[in-house]
Amino acid sequence: PRPARIAASSAAGAEVSMYLPKGSIKIRALVTILALAYPVAAHIAVARHSAPLAVASVVLLVTLILLPGLARGNRAAWLAVPAVIAGIFLLIRFGAESLPLFAPPVLFTGFMAWIFGRTLAPGKTPLIERFARLMHEPGKPIDTAIRDYARRLTRIWTVLLATLSAVNLVLALLAVPSGLLNSAGIEPFMPVPQAVWSLFANVLNYVILATFFAAEHLYRRRRFPQEPYHNLLRFIGQVVALGPRLFAESGRSMKRAD
Repeated sequence: PRPARIAASSAAGAEVSMYLPKGSIKIRALVTILALAYPVAAHIAVARHSAPLAVASVVLLVTLILLPGLARGNRAAWLAVPAVIAGIFLLIRFGAESLPLFAPPVLFTGFMAWIFGRTLAPGKTPLIERFARLMHEPGKPIDTAIRDYARRLTRIWTVLLATLSAVNLVLALLAVPSGLLNSAGIEPFMPVPQAVWSLFANVLNYVILATFFAAEHLYRRRRFPQEPYHNLLRFIGQVVALGPRLFAESGRSMKRAD
């Protein structure tokens, strides 16, 4: 029934809010804005062959990475600032401003593939099932069909992210000029224009992920109409809010396993 779904969704939203400290909301919003701006800035820098824009993109990337730690007063984050500034000057000195731009598309998708994939190991709870449990009313059991679907979906996300990471790496190696092989003085056997690499890595890469995310959400609404995640924007907010908690739990479980 619709009232039950609304109540369940409200309960899930209330639980999400528990994991959003007020002091962190502005930082999280700023990090989100920087994360959305970075691939756009990087692609424009590559498309225009602009060294200043490449440097600005690197600064944007470093800010995105260090900002949460800086806001918390983390000593390591603050100590990293001088080293980062020196590194940027070295990149400018050797004309390698665009070299760091090859890393994020490979590392982001590769890291996310690892995060999803490691939860498929025997004895572990698939990542999507963890999200599903947190989005349901506390204490409410999850249907077996949802658990099976969550495991399959976690596997699909793992394969998709790993594939994108591999494609990004191959294109980064083959890109000319200033690709990874080219920068090492090796002529790629099948050169790929750097603009083509950037179009895939900084634009299509994320379009593919967003399209799959939205398509899966629409399919899940039809497959499980009784479940409390019908509003796409609300669902995205829940995923963004719960993500850090789940990743922290994954890190703690990995330490215990070690």
